[in-house]
Amino acid sequence: MILDKIENYKLYENLSERIAKGFDFINNTDLVELGSGKYQIDNDTIFAIVQEYDTKEVKDCNLEGHTKYIDIQYIIKGIELMGVTTKNNQKMILTDDEKDYSFYEGEISLIRVEEGMFTIFFPDDLHKPCVKADQVSKVKKVVIKVQIS
Repeated sequence: MILDKIENYKLYENLSERIAKGFDFINNTDLVELGSGKYQIDNDTIFAIVQEYDTKEVKDCNLEGHTKYIDIQYIIKGIELMGVTTKNNQKMILTDDEKDYSFYEGEISLIRVEEGMFTIFFPDDLHKPCVKADQVSKVKKVVIKVQIS
């Protein structure tokens, strides 16, 4: 898992050409004006999902993981906490291979992700997004889905 500010994105561009294309979308798109929905970057190999929501109590959020895609999650507006852990010793409670997600139960650590920050979650990383910090926050976020192979 990676947590950083968008101004440091160049440190991670060399991880893969696809991740670099994801950062290119973040940095060269007017995300504030972009509406919620799915946007193709490179067919189903790389695409963006823009979301707007109110953060919730940690108990009302799902701990999730993916096997086919890496997530770059960039906060456009707002503040949220994200629970993070690895797949080690976590109990899977639901999976959907076609939609590339699994839900888990397990212990997490919470990190604070603010406007202008991003996370990168790899297949071994589990994450619980959308958690409220001190108070409920209206969040606008883009999730770049980067296919692994």
